[in-house]
Amino acid sequence: MGVHDAPQWLLSAFQRSARGAGATAPDEQVRDVGQVLVDRWSEPGREFHNLKHLVDVLVRVDELAEETHEPDLVRLAAWYHGVVFDSAGTKSYANKGGEDEAASAGFARSELVGLGVPDDRAERVHDLVVALVRHSPDPNDFDCAVLCDADLAMLAAEPQRYKAYLHDVRAEYAHLPVEDYVRARIRILKKLLARPTLFSSPLGAAWEEPARQNVSAELQRLEKEQARLETQLADEAPRQTGTDA
Repeated sequence: MGVHDAPQWLLSAFQRSARGAGATAPDEQVRDVGQVLVDRWSEPGREFHNLKHLVDVLVRVDELAEETHEPDLVRLAAWYHGVVFDSAGTKSYANKGGEDEAASAGFARSELVGLGVPDDRAERVHDLVVALVRHSPDPNDFDCAVLCDADLAMLAAEPQRYKAYLHDVRAEYAHLPVEDYVRARIRILKKLLARPTLFSSPLGAAWEEPARQNVSAELQRLEKEQARLETQLADEAPRQTGTDA
């Protein structure tokens, strides 16, 4: 999904959320900022963290919106949560991935203040985006819980869609050697499964079981793949030693 594939409602949705947050800038300026965000989410190299992912998160936020206190701020946080992205950066996939929540949060605060959004509300959007670093919201912070759940909702997708998600994530990090990617992905999956719950909002709790089934099945596949790769490397080592000799 690229710039020209953006749903027609997308920019209008950004404008409504910005106005709901208190933006006072002219409509044209608000729309221009929304277009910049669409362009950023459509940059080359975004195989998963792209415009389609943004739309998915926004749709999930709407599904959970009745649990939020300030839905427009949650929607704006969704718009900005991965706007700064570089899958080929120096940070490893296992530890950070390509999304830079801290930089995205700062970008959000600056732009929203520039649109006339009150400082405290822009700061709230900033804090919601930063919370996605850990996906461990305060149970009493319903807005944060909804945003975190919406961002992780893909884990609960039906099997074929989950398979497509895995394909896109691997393509996004295609520059990583397979053994490094498998090792990093296993680490991520184990961290997810070790959490008491994956989803924090009452409505999001319905995604818990299918998400754990998907993640557990993927982990089993990757652990088998890791064992195969380790065996292959062990088999190749004697031949390489013989060649070097």
